[in-house]
Amino acid sequence: MFSTSSLPMSPRFTGELPAASPPAEMSLLQLPTGVTHRNAAFAYRGGSFFDKRDLSMTALLVKHPRGDLLIDTGFGRHIDTQFRTMPLFFRAVTSYQRTRSASEQLDAVGYDRRGLRAILLTHAHWDHVSGVSDLPETPVWVTREELRFIKDGGWLTALIRSFPGVRYVEYEFEGGVYLGFPRSHDVYGDGAIVIVPAPGHTPGSVVVFLTLPDGKRYAMIGDLVWQREGIIDRKERPWLQRKLGDWNPAQVREGLLQMAAIGERFPGIGMTPAHDARGFEGIPKLEG
Repeated sequence: MFSTSSLPMSPRFTGELPAASPPAEMSLLQLPTGVTHRNAAFAYRGGSFFDKRDLSMTALLVKHPRGDLLIDTGFGRHIDTQFRTMPLFFRAVTSYQRTRSASEQLDAVGYDRRGLRAILLTHAHWDHVSGVSDLPETPVWVTREELRFIKDGGWLTALIRSFPGVRYVEYEFEGGVYLGFPRSHDVYGDGAIVIVPAPGHTPGSVVVFLTLPDGKRYAMIGDLVWQREGIIDRKERPWLQRKLGDWNPAQVREGLLQMAAIGERFPGIGMTPAHDARGFEGIPKLEG
């Protein structure tokens, strides 16, 4: 079950970095909202049961003159109540610790929520959407496939279905090839935020590429992997986690290998799994 074997390397990526011209006023901030207590054996094949890991639950605030975005929400204000609605088997094997929600952190610095253009979900699982209910006036951007999954995804998307009045906005991938992904969506038209489809963990999962004014680039890869060993060492999730949590494990594997090839070609891109705090190092925190 916890094989140490790595996935075979995909063909070497030979493309170039796409052009980007982010505005000087753009910035990126992290909003840690808590952790779940796990171990490396849970997170990737070959990981040790004795290697304790706290899987981060972190939202990202992108400040842009054409409207800010919150990428995922992490744990919301009401995570304790929400967690009690999860299936018994899941609660039995999941231990978490909540800190301050994204909305509480925004309020603490006097953030004007009218500047928040949307919540951009990498996918709609509970630990990425918990804080959606704290921001009821903010539209939630999803792909058509993910919105369908929200409506039909069983217990994995039951939490966001329970939120009344969520304003979903579907976006399309009208752009062309981006770093080997066949389709893309350039949010502002300046290359600062480019979304590509990366289905597998859920039908509408995405990767969000960010380029900052200083030239630093990040790839927010959601739950394509849970820890960066998944990309660096090409270690997919263990069999049981794939069976229970991945909608299409073969597509996850394809996306993982694509990102591994990009990372090898461009080691300066910060590969950032949603649940690995190491990927957020260097991104300043929202502090008030």
